[in-house]
Amino acid sequence: MDGTTIEIERTEGGTVVRPAGRLVLAALAVAERRLAEVQGAGPVVIDLERTEALDTGGAWLLLSLEKRLGAEGTGVEIRGASPDQQALIETVRRSLPAERGSEAPPGGLVAWLADVGRRVSAGALLFVELLSFFGLVLARLAGTIVRPWRLRLTSLVYHCQEVGLNAVPIVALMAFLIGLVLAFQGAMQLRQFGAEIFVVDLLAISVLRELGILLTAIIVAGRSGSAFTASIGSMKMREEIDAMGTLGLDWAEVLVLPRVLALVIMLPILGFIADVAGLTGGALMAWLDLGISPALFIARLWEFTDVWHFAIGMIKAPFFALIIGVIGCFMGMKVGGSAESVGQHTTASVVAAIFSVIVCDAIFSIFFAEIGV
Repeated sequence: MDGTTIEIERTEGGTVVRPAGRLVLAALAVAERRLAEVQGAGPVVIDLERTEALDTGGAWLLLSLEKRLGAEGTGVEIRGASPDQQALIETVRRSLPAERGSEAPPGGLVAWLADVGRRVSAGALLFVELLSFFGLVLARLAGTIVRPWRLRLTSLVYHCQEVGLNAVPIVALMAFLIGLVLAFQGAMQLRQFGAEIFVVDLLAISVLRELGILLTAIIVAGRSGSAFTASIGSMKMREEIDAMGTLGLDWAEVLVLPRVLALVIMLPILGFIADVAGLTGGALMAWLDLGISPALFIARLWEFTDVWHFAIGMIKAPFFALIIGVIGCFMGMKVGGSAESVGQHTTASVVAAIFSVIVCDAIFSIFFAEIGV
């Protein structure tokens, strides 16, 4: 047992456990079987006075014994440890997972309302933190406008390629298929009334005004927003952001601003590509299913489609980009010290960004409807 012995002395006043020698990982298996003989007949004292060496494995074994006996209602005292051994035991104790209550959570209306209240309170605090983070981004943006030489152009171009150029294939394909489906479904309904030509108006309004930019923003939120959270969260987990602060670098200026600006620049371009691809898909289906030639489709589109439908979609794009970028970077900065935290916050980032984009789109729809555009 690697020179380790464990003496168990039972007295009328309780039990004394005296490990002697090296209570280390190599001796753990035999020591664990020996400590399993300790029962809670009175208080238990673990005397480490004769323990020459103790590592994290040995400390864990002693704390496991303490936990088992404590669950049986037996008091346990660890004494005789050197200052280094005591510090190691306390470090291991803090690292142990928290106890989960064995009792079922209380039910009923009061418990449900209490849970809802806690969730609402946590959501409100998170929203306040997000607003504070948004203000920080705006402050850094204003500082960059005043001092443009502080903008990291290389990082900006790199992120423009990542969030924009590399996303063109999936965005164009998505919009093309959406145009095909809209034209096919619209043709099935309009054919009943002999109004097949109005499929052009249906496509123009739905794609240019709503679906083109909205679906593009949703794809970007799932693709780029999650990437922002994962990359910044990984850096935070590895304490690279703390190291940047030690070097005198502003993490918001270095990490957040180029990502947000790249989205604000590239999302309108992606939205325009989605509009063209959606109309192309709709025109192809209208030609194949309804016999509307491309020339007639373009003429109808040019004559009866207001340019404001396209402009409204483009007006929304920078706001959607700002929402996705800020939420993605904010969730990355909320990551803790584990890989599990990165996954949780990446998922939360995508959900929050998509939800916020849809809410923002609804607000814009109501606003433009009220002003008659």
